[in-house]
Amino acid sequence: MKVVGVETFGGPAALAVHEVPEVHAGAGSVRIAVRAFAVNPTDTGVRAGERDSSAARSPYVPGMDAAGVIDEVGPDVEGWPIGDEVMAMALPLTGHGGAYVEYLVAPVGSFTRIPRDTTIEEASTVPMNGLTAIQMLELAGLERGQTLAVTGAAGLLGNYVVQFAKAAGLTVVADSSEQDEPLVRSLGPDHVVRRGDGFTDAVRAIVPEGADALFDCAVQRDVVVPALRDGGVFVDVRGWEGNGAAGIRFERVFVFSEYRSFDKLERLRQAVEGGTIVPRVAEVLPAARATEAHERLEAGGTRGRFVLTW
Repeated sequence: MKVVGVETFGGPAALAVHEVPEVHAGAGSVRIAVRAFAVNPTDTGVRAGERDSSAARSPYVPGMDAAGVIDEVGPDVEGWPIGDEVMAMALPLTGHGGAYVEYLVAPVGSFTRIPRDTTIEEASTVPMNGLTAIQMLELAGLERGQTLAVTGAAGLLGNYVVQFAKAAGLTVVADSSEQDEPLVRSLGPDHVVRRGDGFTDAVRAIVPEGADALFDCAVQRDVVVPALRDGGVFVDVRGWEGNGAAGIRFERVFVFSEYRSFDKLERLRQAVEGGTIVPRVAEVLPAARATEAHERLEAGGTRGRFVLTW
């Protein structure tokens, strides 16, 4: 079967299509004939060798988001017939490996049906970013009416964060560049402030005591910590442990722990069907153009996700 991966870690040009032995569904799992897989920022770290690869072997395959059709069902699996269209989370460099594959073996719990009236390409953008957004809200533990500040609101993770936060009854302050403001406003935040060095002052102008929580989807870190009130919560998406600011609780997202969070995947499916969150595809490209997708993602400015297809 074909996979997209790297034999030697490096830049986007290291990606290539490789032939590897075909995989099959084992006990408690299904095999998904992958039709589409999303390209996420975390994939670039796998490609570049920035993740622990000691449990994997070459070619190293990135990808945490896939969607396709069940074509094999392993022993002890019920309720998932061949032909079901599903979206799944994958774990690169461990277990069954990343999502840039023709066939993905997925344990029960790591996938669910794609949302109604949603294309397979759109569905492929939902699992990992959606689970990350849910985990962030759980870590913060905010109550209705409390204030959440969000950096990187125009990115797909930021989109889902803002939309879920509004559905939870939070007051949302989202950042945006001038160019992205129409998109960010369409997500429904209560306030939109300019992205950049003035973010903290802008948040404080709206909430003088500071926000109750800040989700740093744009990895601004020290620059934006002062936007929080004493006792506020800072949630980081890249493993930052914080700067020790007094009175601030620093939390880190670890979406790998959501690998078999079926109930949350179902929540995502229902959120898409109900219009709470809106999948956003930047462009669909053939899998052979993975290098281009990574190059364009790393260049910045993309809204939505590149989706690769076989």
